[in-house]
Amino acid sequence: MSASDLEFYRARCDEMTKAAAATPLARVRERCERAAAAFAELADRAERAQATREREKERRAEAGLTSA
Repeated sequence: MSASDLEFYRARCDEMTKAAAATPLARVRERCERAAAAFAELADRAERAQATREREKERRAEAGLTSA
């Protein structure tokens, strides 16, 4: 996953949150809230994966290893 994935997930989460707040229809609001929660989870996972990759890259650099 890339930084653009993270940005995409955050943007979609924001869109769904706004859509949920804007609709008067309960089922549509619930669907948008579920979608926002799913995109928020995807963004959190992407952020954790990115941080893990950066830590691993630093660890390998300190150990004098190259990426394979």
